[in-house]
Amino acid sequence: MSRKKFMPGKLLCREPNVNLNQDRTIAMEKFDQNTYNGYIKALTDISHAITSDLFLEDLLKLIVMVTAKVTGVEICSLWLIDENEKPPKIRLKATQSMDPEYVKDRSLELNEGVVGHVVTQKRAIVINDVLRNPRFKEKDMARKLSLVSMMSVPLKLKDEKIIGVLNCFTATPHAFTNTEINLFTAVANQAALAILNTELMVKTQVIQKELETRKMVERAKEILMHRRKMKGDEAFRWIQKRSMDSRKPIRRIAEAIILSEDIAAGY
Repeated sequence: MSRKKFMPGKLLCREPNVNLNQDRTIAMEKFDQNTYNGYIKALTDISHAITSDLFLEDLLKLIVMVTAKVTGVEICSLWLIDENEKPPKIRLKATQSMDPEYVKDRSLELNEGVVGHVVTQKRAIVINDVLRNPRFKEKDMARKLSLVSMMSVPLKLKDEKIIGVLNCFTATPHAFTNTEINLFTAVANQAALAILNTELMVKTQVIQKELETRKMVERAKEILMHRRKMKGDEAFRWIQKRSMDSRKPIRRIAEAIILSEDIAAGY
């Protein structure tokens, strides 16, 4: 059996292991129908999440748990780029692993480690043995958790923008097949779409709430201007001071003013 050849432009990099025979052949792909159906179910579950009202944290947990279950890997983890950092970093956001060694807060520069390489190169990486790979940084953790092989795939949107990375680790040596890589990539891309949709939904809700608060404050200002013969800026400062003194959101103060006016009007 000969090594599979990848056509130029194929978004995959099989990382060589140090001191391993470069001419080692790749086993013929064997992919049973149950495994294939598992990936399809993962895609379906994540697709349903796109139209759900899940919070981002719950969505990320769903992605790693579903992915780990259908792939049968030891650990599945999801990293997202934090663009609020200057320069941006990539942070571990979710994993189905309960081991404290893995779930601790971790972040990397965008040019650092395997996940950083996947982000900058915008392509998947397969590593046969993480302990023998110079790019993999967390070898102590891999020894403690008995992690061996790794597949790392970018979370890519339709415009080719990378928002993060989806990783899976096995506890025994595993030569990931082309079919596994392609299906894992499909899961990652669907996950990216679900994450984007959730983030947009959250932003929309925040903007909507902010607009509602502004409308309430404006109405409360008008009530004070009429009742107390205040100017607009004076009424706003009055509401603002009440909010600070009572340590309540400005929306609560505005609601109280509007409610008292409604009661006085007999509504």
